Amino acid sequence: MTDNSAPDHSGIDDPDIDAAAEVLAEARQRLAEAPADLVVSNHAMGLYELAAIHLTAAPPNLVEAALAIDALGCLVDGLGERLGENHEVLRDALENIRLAFVQVKNTL
Repeated sequence: MTDNSAPDHSGIDDPDIDAAAEVLAEARQRLAEAPADLVVSNHAMGLYELAAIHLTAAPPNLVEAALAIDALGCLVDGLGERLGENHEVLRDALENIRLAFVQVKNTL
């Protein structure tokens, strides 16, 4: 019979674990200091990129692209001006990726 439990590292000073915990704490601190509109905008651009990846795949994956585009639309249309100075850029990006979706769909 095998033991599937996680190893017990209590009491062990593992420099790798300590270093990873420090990196994680620093990342959390940087994220906490960043304005939320910038973090959300960054994630929105990730959705744009995800849609573009699916649209340019061979063959294009319209189902996955549509999900990413719809999620981007929920953020951009739902949050509007709350996205701050990035709102217009994101609105234009959404319009462009929607147009690209229609163009790709019409070629199939």
